[in-house]
Amino acid sequence: MEKILGLIDAPFTPMLPNGDINLEPIPAYAAMLAKNGLKGVFINGSSGEGYMLTPDERKALAEAWVKAVPAGFKVIVHVGSCCLRESEELARHAAATGAWGIGAMAPPFPKIGRIEELVKYCEAIADAAPALPFYYYHIPAFNGAFLPMLEMLKAVDGRIPNFAGIKYTFESLYEYNQCRLYKDGKFDMLHGQDETYLASLAQGGAQGGICGTTNYNGREQVAIGEAWAAGDLEKARELQNFSQAVINVICNFRGNIVGGKRIMKLIGLDLGPNRVPFRNMTDEEEVEMKRQLEAIGFFERCNRL
Repeated sequence: MEKILGLIDAPFTPMLPNGDINLEPIPAYAAMLAKNGLKGVFINGSSGEGYMLTPDERKALAEAWVKAVPAGFKVIVHVGSCCLRESEELARHAAATGAWGIGAMAPPFPKIGRIEELVKYCEAIADAAPALPFYYYHIPAFNGAFLPMLEMLKAVDGRIPNFAGIKYTFESLYEYNQCRLYKDGKFDMLHGQDETYLASLAQGGAQGGICGTTNYNGREQVAIGEAWAAGDLEKARELQNFSQAVINVICNFRGNIVGGKRIMKLIGLDLGPNRVPFRNMTDEEEVEMKRQLEAIGFFERCNRL
């Protein structure tokens, strides 16, 4: 099964002021991401407020992204839901639409507490789109599924034919590397923490990742991998430290989903508000966030439209 090389972006969902989804910016959005070095998108996930969208909205977004992306640009559709039948429906739709792959995180309700329960959940979704690679999205801070991922790989091995790998968004670089080493790298381990991308390259030999801050800091995040590949460790460190400086700023403004989405407006691609219950940034907060970003030289290094 093909492994992803390079970074996949986790895009925000463009919305109108009234909270409806807005498909109009997606072609420009896709072009901007490709221009800045990204290799694809993982849509309708946490950055995209996927659990707060209706099934029809999620389908419309999948169709719009598949239609908008340039040749060779991968579209992976997050189809996870608290309703398994809905996830299966979204998986079938993604396949029919022409998506490259699908993925799902564990549902936030009911919480999954055993590997076997998680495998059955993933198995049903993957089976609904058997021709597409399926990625499990490991982000336990969102759903409480603090389960051992090496045991997950052992359990799916030979049981889910189209299980491609894991989007690993967790702090344990040790576990990440153990998963990467499983059966000489059988599964695709996509690093999912932008703030430790360099560490995954150095320790784990990562080849691909899925990032949220690449929406606006993609050039620099991509350059971390390029510097590492070129053997320029000092450059890679500087780039990773800059990435963390950007993350430090968005953490002052309710993180990537809220603060990061507003940064898109500041770089020229207004993607609208977040949905309730997210607390949108005020105009005063936007001014202060811009000031903090200017202080670290962000606008000289951010993505270009």
